[in-house]
Amino acid sequence: MEALPYLRSKPLLTALAALAAVVGLGAGPASAAGAAPRPAAAAAHTLPAGSRFFVDPGSKAAAQALTDLKAGRLKDALTMAELASWPVAQWFNGTAAPATTTHDMAVLQAKAVLAHQVPVAVAYNIPGRDCAQYSAGGAATSADYAAWINALAAGIGSHRTVVVLEPDGLALSPAYCGGTAQQQTDRLDQLNAAVDRLEQQPGALVYLDGGHSAWQNVGTQAQLLLQAGVSRAQGFFLNVSNYQTDADLTRYGTEVAQCTWYLQHTAGASADDCANQYWPAADADAWYSAHVPAGVPLPHFVIDSSRNGQGPWTPAAGTYTGDPQTWCNPPGRGLGTRPTADTGVPLLDAFLWIKVPGESDGSCTRGTAGPADPEYGSTDPAAGVWWPAQALGLARTAAPALRFNLAPFD
Repeated sequence: MEALPYLRSKPLLTALAALAAVVGLGAGPASAAGAAPRPAAAAAHTLPAGSRFFVDPGSKAAAQALTDLKAGRLKDALTMAELASWPVAQWFNGTAAPATTTHDMAVLQAKAVLAHQVPVAVAYNIPGRDCAQYSAGGAATSADYAAWINALAAGIGSHRTVVVLEPDGLALSPAYCGGTAQQQTDRLDQLNAAVDRLEQQPGALVYLDGGHSAWQNVGTQAQLLLQAGVSRAQGFFLNVSNYQTDADLTRYGTEVAQCTWYLQHTAGASADDCANQYWPAADADAWYSAHVPAGVPLPHFVIDSSRNGQGPWTPAAGTYTGDPQTWCNPPGRGLGTRPTADTGVPLLDAFLWIKVPGESDGSCTRGTAGPADPEYGSTDPAAGVWWPAQALGLARTAAPALRFNLAPFD
């Protein structure tokens, strides 16, 4: 009985119309995938304010919305449709042959051109990926990786594209997870070559791994970025698959960018010199004002705000005697700032949803014998597997509250 007034409400009818468009049941830019794509004009190596990011009409959230709708779970369907209306990055993880990778990227480009949107692509196939943790894998050799990067770049063409190059590729590089000096050298060589190849594409905006504000020291991260070729890229990305707050990340990113200038332009400079995220804010600001001239060119950055609406998770004291894995499917988190290139911060190019909301981080045991995750009372899906309950939870606790993104239907 209570469902009838809800079904008759104008907001729901409007939302269901948008739901139809999102999942491909109605007209609109997202349903034009079968039309002939227009040629992509050459794009400058910038991300203009006002850029719209690509919304995938075939996303996992869109499929979940349709599943829920067919099952009569109307409120869940509406929530998933709201989630599906927002742009999320497309991940390329090396599971396909190079020719297929080129094809898949070209398909993404064609869809984005039709919708007048900027695609966000994640390149995630570096040898020794994720330090043999939940997302372990990657190309077998440097040569294999170079061939794969070349295939990815070939599919980009000239359309403006944000390329998120290797999450955890620097902050969790071999030097910081038990690897050898040669493995660290190889990692830096691989990333430098990848930057150079991708930047050959006129519209490619390449961002390197900047970790996040609760990880590497500012100076350490700045030095890693310089060693990996950030001066030849657009900049770096922060917080992929993590939960740090926008404010902490913005300050951290700004300090990292300033520290890169200091390290490049100061004789005898050391990474330990730079003010870092643990200094009092006023002291750090004063240090950078004294050591980095105003107005000098600095690398830009983007923030993954896909799951940080509630900030990081801190379990109650004494809950776990081992590692609580605060980064791994933490409970009670929410979607964060909506994707936008209008940030109001000069060095911050965009808030993006890079990690796919609703995909598991892995089967977390939080230092227990497992296999169940004690926070959920069940075994978490493997890394990258769609988890409907988690997607719904992130959407319902979003900050700000989740609403439809109607821009693609303008």
